Amino acid sequence: MKQQTSTFARVSSVALVGMQARHVDIEIHLEPGLPAFHIVGLPSVGVREAQQRVRAAVINSGAEWPTRRITVNLAPGDVRKEGPLLDLPIALGVLRAIGAVVPKQMDRLVFAGELALDGRLRPIRGAVAAALTAREMGRGLVVPVENACEAALVPGVQVNGVATLRDAMAVAAGELNARVTPPRIDELLAHAAEAGPDLSDVRGQALGRRALEIAAAGGHNLLMVGPPGSGKTMLARRLQGILPPLSSEEALEVTHLWSIGGLLSEGEPIVTRRPFRSPHHQASAAAVVGGGSPTPGAGEISMAHRGVLFLDEMPLFARGVLEALRQPLEDGEVIVARRGGTARFPARVSLVAAANPCLCRRPQNGPASCTCPPGRLETYRSRLSGPLLDRIDLHVEVAALSDGELLDLDPSEPSAAVRARVLPARRAQLLRAEGLNGAVDAGDIEDACSLDAATQQFLQRALAAQPTSARAFHRILRVARTIADLAGESAVGEAHVAEALQFRRTVWEV
Repeated sequence: MKQQTSTFARVSSVALVGMQARHVDIEIHLEPGLPAFHIVGLPSVGVREAQQRVRAAVINSGAEWPTRRITVNLAPGDVRKEGPLLDLPIALGVLRAIGAVVPKQMDRLVFAGELALDGRLRPIRGAVAAALTAREMGRGLVVPVENACEAALVPGVQVNGVATLRDAMAVAAGELNARVTPPRIDELLAHAAEAGPDLSDVRGQALGRRALEIAAAGGHNLLMVGPPGSGKTMLARRLQGILPPLSSEEALEVTHLWSIGGLLSEGEPIVTRRPFRSPHHQASAAAVVGGGSPTPGAGEISMAHRGVLFLDEMPLFARGVLEALRQPLEDGEVIVARRGGTARFPARVSLVAAANPCLCRRPQNGPASCTCPPGRLETYRSRLSGPLLDRIDLHVEVAALSDGELLDLDPSEPSAAVRARVLPARRAQLLRAEGLNGAVDAGDIEDACSLDAATQQFLQRALAAQPTSARAFHRILRVARTIADLAGESAVGEAHVAEALQFRRTVWEV
Protein backbone atom coordinates (compact mmCIF):
# COMPACT_ATOMS: atom_id res chain seq x y z
CA MET A 1 0.00 0.00 0.00
CA LYS A 2 1.35 3.39 -1.03
CA GLN A 3 2.16 5.64 1.93
CA GLN A 4 0.36 8.99 1.95
CA THR A 5 2.50 12.14 2.24
CA SER A 6 1.72 15.72 3.15
CA THR A 7 0.96 18.12 0.31
CA PHE A 8 0.51 21.88 0.13
CA ALA A 9 -1.22 24.24 -2.32
CA ARG A 10 -2.05 27.95 -2.52
CA VAL A 11 -4.79 29.87 -4.37
CA SER A 12 -5.44 33.63 -4.40
CA SER A 13 -8.82 35.11 -3.50
CA VAL A 14 -10.33 38.18 -1.78
CA ALA A 15 -12.35 39.07 1.32
CA LEU A 16 -14.75 42.03 1.45
CA VAL A 17 -14.04 44.62 4.15
CA GLY A 18 -16.38 47.56 3.74
CA MET A 19 -15.97 48.79 0.16
CA GLN A 20 -12.59 47.16 -0.23
CA ALA A 21 -11.64 43.65 -1.27
CA ARG A 22 -8.57 42.48 0.67
CA HIS A 23 -6.24 39.94 -0.89
CA VAL A 24 -6.52 36.54 0.79
CA ASP A 25 -4.18 33.59 0.33
CA ILE A 26 -6.02 30.25 0.52
CA GLU A 27 -3.45 27.79 1.89
CA ILE A 28 -4.34 24.09 1.73
CA HIS A 29 -2.43 21.46 3.70
CA LEU A 30 -3.21 17.75 3.28
CA GLU A 31 -1.65 15.24 5.66
CA PRO A 32 -2.15 11.60 6.64
CA GLY A 33 -4.63 10.89 9.40
CA LEU A 34 -8.30 10.51 10.07
CA PRO A 35 -10.40 12.37 7.44
CA ALA A 36 -11.16 15.90 8.68
CA PHE A 37 -11.71 19.36 7.26
CA HIS A 38 -10.71 22.47 9.25
CA ILE A 39 -10.83 26.13 8.20
CA VAL A 40 -8.76 28.63 10.19
CA GLY A 41 -7.89 32.29 9.69
CA LEU A 42 -10.83 34.16 11.28
CA PRO A 43 -13.64 32.68 9.16
CA SER A 44 -17.29 33.58 9.77
CA VAL A 45 -19.94 30.93 10.26
CA GLY A 46 -20.83 31.21 6.58
CA VAL A 47 -17.24 30.53 5.55
CA ARG A 48 -17.02 27.51 7.88
CA GLU A 49 -20.05 26.06 6.12
CA ALA A 50 -18.05 26.11 2.89
CA GLN A 51 -16.58 22.70 3.73
CA GLN A 52 -19.91 21.00 3.06
CA ARG A 53 -20.52 22.84 -0.22
CA VAL A 54 -16.94 22.33 -1.40
CA ARG A 55 -16.92 18.60 -0.72
CA ALA A 56 -20.22 18.00 -2.54
CA ALA A 57 -19.23 20.23 -5.48
CA VAL A 58 -15.88 18.48 -5.95
CA ILE A 59 -17.46 15.01 -5.91
CA ASN A 60 -20.29 16.05 -8.25
CA SER A 61 -17.75 17.54 -10.63
CA GLY A 62 -16.20 14.12 -11.17
CA ALA A 63 -13.16 14.47 -8.90
CA GLU A 64 -12.21 12.28 -5.96
CA TRP A 65 -12.39 13.77 -2.49
CA PRO A 66 -9.19 13.09 -0.51
CA THR A 67 -9.55 10.86 2.54
CA ARG A 68 -6.97 12.79 4.54
CA ARG A 69 -6.79 15.52 7.13
CA ILE A 70 -7.37 18.85 5.35
CA THR A 71 -6.44 22.20 6.89
CA VAL A 72 -7.42 25.41 5.11
CA ASN A 73 -5.75 28.63 6.26
CA LEU A 74 -7.15 31.99 5.17
CA ALA A 75 -4.27 34.46 5.36
CA PRO A 76 -3.89 37.08 6.73
CA GLY A 77 -5.38 35.74 9.91
CA ASP A 78 -6.38 39.14 11.38
CA VAL A 79 -8.94 39.96 8.65
CA ARG A 80 -12.41 38.53 9.17
CA LYS A 81 -13.69 36.59 6.16
CA GLU A 82 -17.40 36.84 5.38
CA GLY A 83 -19.68 35.32 2.77
CA PRO A 84 -19.52 32.38 0.40
CA LEU A 85 -17.20 33.86 -2.24
CA LEU A 86 -14.28 31.74 -0.93
CA ASP A 87 -15.98 28.45 -1.95
CA LEU A 88 -14.39 28.36 -5.40
CA PRO A 89 -10.77 29.06 -4.37
CA ILE A 90 -10.98 26.55 -1.50
CA ALA A 91 -12.23 23.85 -3.88
CA LEU A 92 -9.49 24.66 -6.41
CA GLY A 93 -6.89 24.57 -3.64
CA VAL A 94 -7.96 21.06 -2.59
CA LEU A 95 -7.96 19.90 -6.21
CA ARG A 96 -4.51 21.41 -6.76
CA ALA A 97 -3.16 19.72 -3.64
CA ILE A 98 -4.28 16.26 -4.85
CA GLY A 99 -3.06 16.91 -8.40
CA ALA A 100 -6.53 16.92 -9.98
CA VAL A 101 -5.94 20.27 -11.70
CA VAL A 102 -2.91 21.45 -13.65
CA PRO A 103 -2.02 24.87 -12.21
CA LYS A 104 -0.67 26.34 -15.45
CA GLN A 105 -2.47 29.71 -15.07
CA MET A 106 -3.58 29.47 -11.44
CA ASP A 107 -0.85 31.69 -9.98
CA ARG A 108 -1.81 34.49 -12.39
CA LEU A 109 -5.44 34.57 -11.34
CA VAL A 110 -7.67 35.57 -8.44
CA PHE A 111 -10.72 33.37 -7.84
CA ALA A 112 -14.05 34.21 -6.18
CA GLY A 113 -17.37 32.37 -6.34
CA GLU A 114 -20.05 30.52 -4.41
CA LEU A 115 -20.50 26.81 -5.17
CA ALA A 116 -23.74 24.92 -5.47
CA LEU A 117 -23.70 21.28 -4.39
CA ASP A 118 -23.70 20.10 -8.03
CA GLY A 119 -20.63 22.17 -8.92
CA ARG A 120 -22.39 25.13 -10.50
CA LEU A 121 -21.34 28.65 -9.55
CA ARG A 122 -23.74 31.15 -8.04
CA PRO A 123 -23.27 34.95 -8.29
CA ILE A 124 -21.53 36.83 -5.51
CA ARG A 125 -21.46 40.31 -4.06
CA GLY A 126 -18.52 42.66 -4.56
CA ALA A 127 -17.31 41.57 -8.01
CA VAL A 128 -16.26 45.15 -8.83
CA ALA A 129 -14.22 45.38 -5.61
CA ALA A 130 -12.60 42.01 -6.42
CA ALA A 131 -11.67 43.29 -9.90
CA LEU A 132 -10.07 46.40 -8.42
CA THR A 133 -7.94 44.25 -6.10
CA ALA A 134 -6.97 41.87 -8.90
CA ARG A 135 -5.83 44.84 -10.97
CA GLU A 136 -3.67 46.11 -8.08
CA MET A 137 -2.09 42.66 -7.87
CA GLY A 138 -1.48 42.56 -11.61
CA ARG A 139 -3.58 39.39 -12.02
CA GLY A 140 -6.67 38.29 -13.87
CA LEU A 141 -9.96 37.48 -12.16
CA VAL A 142 -12.24 34.43 -12.31
CA VAL A 143 -15.82 34.95 -11.14
CA PRO A 144 -19.23 33.40 -11.84
CA VAL A 145 -20.45 34.20 -15.33
CA GLU A 146 -23.32 36.29 -13.92
CA ASN A 147 -20.77 38.67 -12.36
CA ALA A 148 -18.37 38.77 -15.31
CA CYS A 149 -19.73 41.86 -17.11
CA GLU A 150 -20.03 43.70 -13.82
CA ALA A 151 -16.37 43.00 -12.92
CA ALA A 152 -15.21 43.78 -16.48
CA LEU A 153 -16.33 47.38 -16.02
CA VAL A 154 -13.05 47.94 -14.18
CA PRO A 155 -10.45 48.88 -16.81
CA GLY A 156 -7.07 47.16 -16.89
CA VAL A 157 -8.05 43.71 -15.61
CA GLN A 158 -8.83 40.52 -17.55
CA VAL A 159 -12.03 38.96 -16.27
CA ASN A 160 -13.04 35.34 -16.85
CA GLY A 161 -16.64 34.25 -16.38
CA VAL A 162 -17.24 30.58 -15.57
CA ALA A 163 -20.43 28.64 -14.93
CA THR A 164 -19.11 25.55 -13.11
CA LEU A 165 -16.21 24.30 -11.02
CA ARG A 166 -15.02 22.23 -14.00
CA ASP A 167 -14.87 25.40 -16.13
CA ALA A 168 -12.79 27.10 -13.44
CA MET A 169 -10.43 24.10 -13.42
CA ALA A 170 -10.08 24.39 -17.19
CA VAL A 171 -9.29 28.12 -16.96
CA ALA A 172 -6.67 27.44 -14.26
CA ALA A 173 -5.09 24.80 -16.51
CA GLY A 174 -5.06 27.12 -19.52
CA GLU A 175 -7.45 24.84 -21.42
CA LEU A 176 -10.42 27.26 -21.59
CA ASN A 177 -10.57 30.87 -22.69
CA ALA A 178 -13.42 32.41 -20.70
CA ARG A 179 -12.36 36.04 -20.98
CA VAL A 180 -15.15 38.59 -21.13
CA THR A 181 -15.09 41.57 -23.47
CA PRO A 182 -15.32 44.71 -21.33
CA PRO A 183 -18.62 46.52 -21.91
CA ARG A 184 -18.45 50.12 -23.12
CA ILE A 185 -19.75 52.20 -20.23
CA ASP A 186 -20.44 55.22 -22.44
CA GLU A 187 -22.70 53.18 -24.70
CA LEU A 188 -24.56 51.66 -21.76
CA LEU A 189 -25.17 55.12 -20.30
CA ALA A 190 -26.19 56.54 -23.68
CA HIS A 191 -28.83 53.82 -24.06
CA ALA A 192 -30.08 54.16 -20.50
CA ALA A 193 -33.85 54.41 -20.34
CA GLU A 194 -35.01 57.98 -19.72
CA ALA A 195 -38.50 56.87 -18.76
CA GLY A 196 -39.58 57.91 -15.31
CA PRO A 197 -41.76 60.35 -13.39
CA ASP A 198 -41.90 63.75 -15.14
CA LEU A 199 -42.36 67.18 -13.62
CA SER A 200 -45.13 67.87 -16.09
CA ASP A 201 -47.31 65.58 -13.94
CA VAL A 202 -47.17 68.08 -11.07
CA ARG A 203 -49.95 70.66 -10.97
CA GLY A 204 -49.34 73.97 -9.28
CA GLN A 205 -46.66 74.03 -6.54
CA ALA A 206 -44.55 76.68 -8.26
CA LEU A 207 -42.46 77.24 -5.11
CA GLY A 208 -41.85 73.51 -4.64
CA ARG A 209 -40.83 73.13 -8.30
CA ARG A 210 -38.44 76.07 -8.00
CA ALA A 211 -36.86 74.58 -4.86
CA LEU A 212 -36.46 71.26 -6.67
CA GLU A 213 -34.66 72.99 -9.56
CA ILE A 214 -32.27 74.80 -7.21
CA ALA A 215 -31.58 71.56 -5.31
CA ALA A 216 -30.75 69.77 -8.56
CA ALA A 217 -28.51 72.56 -9.83
CA GLY A 218 -26.40 72.99 -6.71
CA GLY A 219 -26.58 69.61 -4.97
CA HIS A 220 -28.54 71.11 -2.07
CA ASN A 221 -30.62 69.38 0.59
CA LEU A 222 -34.36 70.10 0.66
CA LEU A 223 -37.09 69.93 3.32
CA MET A 224 -40.73 70.09 2.22
CA VAL A 225 -43.44 70.59 4.86
CA GLY A 226 -47.11 70.32 4.01
CA PRO A 227 -50.32 68.45 4.72
CA PRO A 228 -50.95 64.95 3.33
CA GLY A 229 -51.80 64.91 -0.36
CA SER A 230 -50.16 68.26 -1.13
CA GLY A 231 -47.63 66.67 -3.49
CA LYS A 232 -44.43 66.37 -1.41
CA THR A 233 -43.67 62.79 -2.42
CA MET A 234 -44.67 63.47 -6.02
CA LEU A 235 -42.17 66.34 -6.21
CA ALA A 236 -39.39 64.34 -4.52
CA ARG A 237 -39.67 61.45 -6.97
CA ARG A 238 -39.18 63.84 -9.87
CA LEU A 239 -35.83 65.19 -8.70
CA GLN A 240 -34.10 62.18 -10.23
CA GLY A 241 -35.38 63.18 -13.69
CA ILE A 242 -33.92 66.69 -13.66
CA LEU A 243 -30.45 65.66 -12.49
CA PRO A 244 -27.76 65.28 -15.18
CA PRO A 245 -26.91 61.77 -16.43
CA LEU A 246 -24.23 59.82 -14.58
CA SER A 247 -20.70 60.17 -15.92
CA SER A 248 -18.63 57.02 -16.54
CA GLU A 249 -16.70 57.52 -13.29
CA GLU A 250 -19.85 58.14 -11.28
CA ALA A 251 -21.56 55.09 -12.79
CA LEU A 252 -18.62 52.89 -11.76
CA GLU A 253 -18.68 54.32 -8.22
CA VAL A 254 -22.40 53.61 -7.83
CA THR A 255 -22.09 50.16 -9.42
CA HIS A 256 -19.24 49.36 -6.99
CA LEU A 257 -21.50 50.19 -4.04
CA TRP A 258 -24.53 48.36 -5.41
CA SER A 259 -22.37 45.33 -6.21
CA ILE A 260 -21.32 45.10 -2.56
CA GLY A 261 -24.91 45.58 -1.43
CA GLY A 262 -26.24 42.93 -3.85
CA LEU A 263 -28.59 45.47 -5.48
CA LEU A 264 -27.64 44.98 -9.13
CA SER A 265 -30.46 43.61 -11.27
CA GLU A 266 -29.94 40.46 -13.31
CA GLY A 267 -28.86 41.37 -16.83
CA GLU A 268 -27.90 44.94 -15.83
CA PRO A 269 -24.21 44.94 -14.86
CA ILE A 270 -24.04 48.72 -14.35
CA VAL A 271 -26.19 51.36 -12.70
CA THR A 272 -27.16 53.73 -15.51
CA ARG A 273 -29.47 56.15 -13.66
CA ARG A 274 -28.89 58.20 -10.56
CA PRO A 275 -30.10 56.26 -7.50
CA PHE A 276 -33.30 57.13 -5.67
CA ARG A 277 -33.48 55.48 -2.26
CA SER A 278 -36.42 55.83 0.14
CA PRO A 279 -35.99 53.88 3.40
CA HIS A 280 -38.96 53.31 5.70
CA HIS A 281 -39.18 55.53 8.77
CA GLN A 282 -38.74 52.50 11.04
CA ALA A 283 -35.34 51.65 9.51
CA SER A 284 -32.45 51.41 11.97
CA ALA A 285 -29.37 53.62 12.03
CA ALA A 286 -27.28 50.77 10.59
CA ALA A 287 -29.74 50.40 7.70
CA VAL A 288 -29.87 54.12 6.89
CA VAL A 289 -26.36 55.34 7.69
CA GLY A 290 -24.34 52.12 7.76
CA GLY A 291 -22.90 49.83 10.37
CA GLY A 292 -23.37 46.33 11.65
CA SER A 293 -21.09 44.05 13.62
CA PRO A 294 -18.49 42.76 13.51
CA THR A 295 -17.93 43.91 9.92
CA PRO A 296 -19.63 47.23 9.05
CA GLY A 297 -21.70 47.53 5.90
CA ALA A 298 -23.04 50.38 3.77
CA GLY A 299 -26.40 52.00 4.52
CA GLU A 300 -29.09 53.60 2.38
CA ILE A 301 -27.29 56.95 2.31
CA SER A 302 -24.34 55.27 0.59
CA MET A 303 -26.57 53.30 -1.78
CA ALA A 304 -27.98 56.71 -2.78
CA HIS A 305 -24.47 58.04 -3.55
CA ARG A 306 -24.56 60.44 -6.54
CA GLY A 307 -28.35 60.37 -6.36
CA VAL A 308 -31.28 61.13 -4.06
CA LEU A 309 -32.00 59.99 -0.50
CA PHE A 310 -35.69 60.60 0.23
CA LEU A 311 -36.87 60.53 3.84
CA ASP A 312 -40.65 60.55 3.80
CA GLU A 313 -42.28 61.38 7.14
CA MET A 314 -38.87 62.51 8.38
CA PRO A 315 -39.94 63.34 11.97
CA LEU A 316 -41.08 59.74 12.44
CA PHE A 317 -37.52 58.44 12.01
CA ALA A 318 -35.75 57.63 15.28
CA ARG A 319 -33.86 60.59 16.72
CA GLY A 320 -30.62 58.61 16.67
CA VAL A 321 -31.01 57.87 12.96
CA LEU A 322 -31.54 61.54 12.10
CA GLU A 323 -28.63 62.74 14.21
CA ALA A 324 -26.36 60.12 12.64
CA LEU A 325 -27.04 61.77 9.26
CA ARG A 326 -25.41 65.04 10.29
CA GLN A 327 -21.79 64.04 9.66
CA PRO A 328 -22.40 62.30 6.29
CA LEU A 329 -24.42 65.26 5.01
CA GLU A 330 -21.55 67.59 5.94
CA ASP A 331 -18.60 65.47 4.75
CA GLY A 332 -20.11 63.40 1.93
CA GLU A 333 -18.90 60.12 3.43
CA VAL A 334 -19.69 57.70 6.24
CA ILE A 335 -16.99 56.44 8.58
CA VAL A 336 -18.06 53.38 10.60
CA ALA A 337 -15.75 52.07 13.31
CA ARG A 338 -16.42 48.63 14.74
CA ARG A 339 -14.48 45.94 16.58
CA GLY A 340 -14.04 44.18 13.24
CA GLY A 341 -12.48 47.25 11.61
CA THR A 342 -13.17 50.72 10.26
CA ALA A 343 -14.87 51.21 6.92
CA ARG A 344 -15.45 54.29 4.77
CA PHE A 345 -18.37 54.61 2.39
CA PRO A 346 -19.06 57.54 0.05
CA ALA A 347 -22.34 59.36 0.68
CA ARG A 348 -22.54 62.36 -1.63
CA VAL A 349 -26.32 62.64 -1.90
CA SER A 350 -29.09 65.15 -2.35
CA LEU A 351 -31.26 64.73 0.73
CA VAL A 352 -34.96 65.37 0.19
CA ALA A 353 -37.09 65.22 3.32
CA ALA A 354 -40.86 65.46 3.62
CA ALA A 355 -42.86 66.13 6.76
CA ASN A 356 -46.39 66.89 7.85
CA PRO A 357 -46.69 70.14 9.83
CA CYS A 358 -48.11 68.29 12.84
CA LEU A 359 -49.40 64.93 14.03
CA CYS A 360 -53.07 65.61 13.41
CA ARG A 361 -52.15 66.31 9.76
CA ARG A 362 -54.59 69.19 9.41
CA PRO A 363 -53.87 72.65 7.97
CA GLN A 364 -52.39 75.19 10.37
CA ASN A 365 -55.29 77.57 9.77
CA GLY A 366 -58.78 77.54 8.32
CA PRO A 367 -62.06 76.00 9.46
CA ALA A 368 -60.49 72.55 9.95
CA SER A 369 -57.22 73.76 11.43
CA CYS A 370 -54.65 71.93 13.58
CA THR A 371 -55.96 70.55 16.86
CA CYS A 372 -52.62 69.39 18.34
CA PRO A 373 -52.06 70.55 21.94
CA PRO A 374 -49.05 72.90 22.19
CA GLY A 375 -46.97 70.41 24.16
CA ARG A 376 -47.60 67.61 21.70
CA LEU A 377 -46.79 69.86 18.74
CA GLU A 378 -43.56 71.03 20.36
CA THR A 379 -42.49 67.43 21.05
CA TYR A 380 -43.22 66.45 17.47
CA ARG A 381 -41.27 69.32 15.94
CA SER A 382 -38.33 68.94 18.34
CA ARG A 383 -37.52 65.62 16.63
CA LEU A 384 -35.69 67.65 13.98
CA SER A 385 -32.81 69.32 15.81
CA GLY A 386 -31.39 72.72 14.97
CA PRO A 387 -28.00 71.34 13.82
CA LEU A 388 -29.77 68.93 11.46
CA LEU A 389 -32.01 71.68 10.04
CA ASP A 390 -28.92 73.86 9.53
CA ARG A 391 -27.62 71.23 7.11
CA ILE A 392 -30.75 71.45 4.96
CA ASP A 393 -30.30 74.37 2.56
CA LEU A 394 -33.85 74.73 1.25
CA HIS A 395 -36.96 74.83 3.45
CA VAL A 396 -40.23 75.10 1.56
CA GLU A 397 -43.89 74.89 2.50
CA VAL A 398 -45.94 72.78 0.12
CA ALA A 399 -49.51 73.99 0.53
CA ALA A 400 -52.58 71.93 -0.25
CA LEU A 401 -53.79 72.37 -3.82
CA SER A 402 -56.72 74.67 -4.44
CA ASP A 403 -59.76 73.59 -6.41
CA GLY A 404 -58.54 75.64 -9.35
CA GLU A 405 -55.13 73.93 -9.38
CA LEU A 406 -56.72 70.50 -9.13
CA LEU A 407 -58.96 71.22 -12.13
CA ASP A 408 -56.21 72.87 -14.18
CA LEU A 409 -55.53 70.59 -17.16
CA ASP A 410 -52.78 72.75 -18.71
CA PRO A 411 -49.48 70.82 -18.76
CA SER A 412 -46.70 72.01 -16.48
CA GLU A 413 -43.09 72.48 -17.54
CA PRO A 414 -41.53 69.05 -18.30
CA SER A 415 -38.41 67.66 -16.65
CA ALA A 416 -36.38 68.03 -19.88
CA ALA A 417 -36.85 71.80 -19.90
CA VAL A 418 -35.76 72.11 -16.27
CA ARG A 419 -32.80 69.80 -16.83
CA ALA A 420 -31.70 72.04 -19.71
CA ARG A 421 -31.22 74.87 -17.16
CA VAL A 422 -29.66 72.62 -14.52
CA LEU A 423 -26.86 71.29 -16.76
CA PRO A 424 -25.15 74.63 -17.60
CA ALA A 425 -25.51 75.76 -13.97
CA ARG A 426 -23.67 72.65 -12.82
CA ARG A 427 -20.99 73.08 -15.49
CA ALA A 428 -20.35 76.63 -14.27
CA GLN A 429 -19.85 75.38 -10.71
CA LEU A 430 -17.47 72.61 -11.72
CA LEU A 431 -15.40 75.05 -13.78
CA ARG A 432 -15.21 77.43 -10.81
CA ALA A 433 -14.45 74.85 -8.12
CA GLU A 434 -13.94 71.09 -7.62
CA GLY A 435 -17.53 70.49 -6.56
CA LEU A 436 -21.08 71.78 -6.56
CA ASN A 437 -22.12 74.77 -4.47
CA GLY A 438 -23.77 72.49 -1.92
CA ALA A 439 -20.48 70.73 -1.16
CA VAL A 440 -17.61 73.22 -1.53
CA ASP A 441 -15.79 74.68 1.48
CA ALA A 442 -17.12 77.78 3.23
CA GLY A 443 -14.14 79.87 2.17
CA ASP A 444 -14.56 78.87 -1.46
CA ILE A 445 -18.25 79.77 -1.50
CA GLU A 446 -17.49 83.20 -0.03
CA ASP A 447 -14.93 83.81 -2.78
CA ALA A 448 -17.40 82.56 -5.41
CA CYS A 449 -20.11 85.00 -4.26
CA SER A 450 -18.02 88.22 -4.01
CA LEU A 451 -20.94 90.33 -2.76
CA ASP A 452 -20.87 94.03 -3.54
CA ALA A 453 -21.42 96.64 -0.82
CA ALA A 454 -25.15 97.03 -1.43
CA THR A 455 -25.77 93.26 -1.34
CA GLN A 456 -23.69 92.91 1.84
CA GLN A 457 -25.74 95.61 3.57
CA PHE A 458 -28.97 93.95 2.44
CA LEU A 459 -27.79 90.60 3.82
CA GLN A 460 -26.69 92.19 7.11
CA ARG A 461 -30.12 93.74 7.62
CA ALA A 462 -31.81 90.42 6.88
CA LEU A 463 -29.58 88.51 9.28
CA ALA A 464 -30.09 91.10 12.01
CA ALA A 465 -33.82 90.48 11.82
CA GLN A 466 -33.38 86.73 11.75
CA PRO A 467 -30.48 85.40 13.91
CA THR A 468 -28.57 82.73 12.02
CA SER A 469 -25.75 80.30 12.81
CA ALA A 470 -22.47 80.45 10.89
CA ARG A 471 -23.35 77.21 9.12
CA ALA A 472 -26.77 78.54 8.07
CA PHE A 473 -25.13 81.76 6.85
CA HIS A 474 -22.91 79.83 4.48
CA ARG A 475 -25.90 77.75 3.38
CA ILE A 476 -27.62 80.98 2.35
CA LEU A 477 -24.58 81.95 0.29
CA ARG A 478 -24.50 78.52 -1.36
CA VAL A 479 -28.14 78.76 -2.42
CA ALA A 480 -27.72 82.35 -3.64
CA ARG A 481 -24.72 81.30 -5.71
CA THR A 482 -26.74 78.48 -7.29
CA ILE A 483 -29.63 80.83 -8.08
CA ALA A 484 -27.17 83.15 -9.83
CA ASP A 485 -25.70 80.18 -11.75
CA LEU A 486 -29.19 79.18 -12.93
CA ALA A 487 -29.66 82.74 -14.18
CA GLY A 488 -26.29 82.59 -15.97
CA GLU A 489 -24.90 85.51 -13.96
CA SER A 490 -21.34 85.72 -12.68
CA ALA A 491 -22.10 87.94 -9.68
CA VAL A 492 -24.47 87.30 -6.79
CA GLY A 493 -26.89 90.22 -6.34
CA GLU A 494 -29.64 91.27 -3.97
CA ALA A 495 -32.33 89.37 -5.89
CA HIS A 496 -30.39 86.11 -5.58
CA VAL A 497 -29.78 86.61 -1.85
CA ALA A 498 -33.42 87.57 -1.27
CA GLU A 499 -34.66 84.39 -2.92
CA ALA A 500 -32.15 82.33 -0.93
CA LEU A 501 -33.39 83.93 2.30
CA GLN A 502 -36.95 83.05 1.33
CA PHE A 503 -35.98 79.36 1.24
CA ARG A 504 -34.06 79.72 4.52
CA ARG A 505 -37.07 80.84 6.54
CA THR A 506 -37.77 77.58 8.25
CA VAL A 507 -41.33 76.32 8.23
CA TRP A 508 -40.45 74.01 11.12
CA GLU A 509 -40.88 76.33 14.06
CA VAL A 510 -43.42 76.11 16.86
